Amino acid sequence: MLTNHARLMQFFSEASDITGRKKLQKIIYILQKCHLPFEEKYQFHFYGPYSEELSLRVEELCNLGLIAEKKESVHNYIQYHYQITDDGKAFLEQFHLDMPDMTEQIAMLKAKSSRFLELVSTMLYFEGLTIDKLTKKIHTVKPKQNYTEVEIDEALQFIRTVNPVQ
Repeated sequence: MLTNHARLMQFFSEASDITGRKKLQKIIYILQKCHLPFEEKYQFHFYGPYSEELSLRVEELCNLGLIAEKKESVHNYIQYHYQITDDGKAFLEQFHLDMPDMTEQIAMLKAKSSRFLELVSTMLYFEGLTIDKLTKKIHTVKPKQNYTEVEIDEALQFIRTVNPVQ
């Protein structure tokens, strides 16, 4: 088993459950930007940063029975729910993994909507820009989301809270 797979399993163990593929993508990206040792490569995509590597690793973990994926039909679309399985927990007990505690950050991220996490992850993706240029970029790459200045300010404050080192 590869270390990156085990890191994801540790994440699922601490998260207890995650609802939504988009939310999962954004949470892992944000944790990575908070200097946690997730190594998936991301590219900018329709919903912000997206990692094909992450999708494949989660699929592999599901196929191995270490992560459970449950599908639920919600208003004409499929909602995915993820949890570590008992086999996954047993594996983690035997696999020595040196990971920082991310429980508090995971809780803060899970409490936010996918839409908000999309904004936060997009802002982190373009983190080298000034606030004015970042705001313009958000409105350029995410025009349909209609993010307000208040939401952008909330996202900036959230980034400082979830990653005080930033």
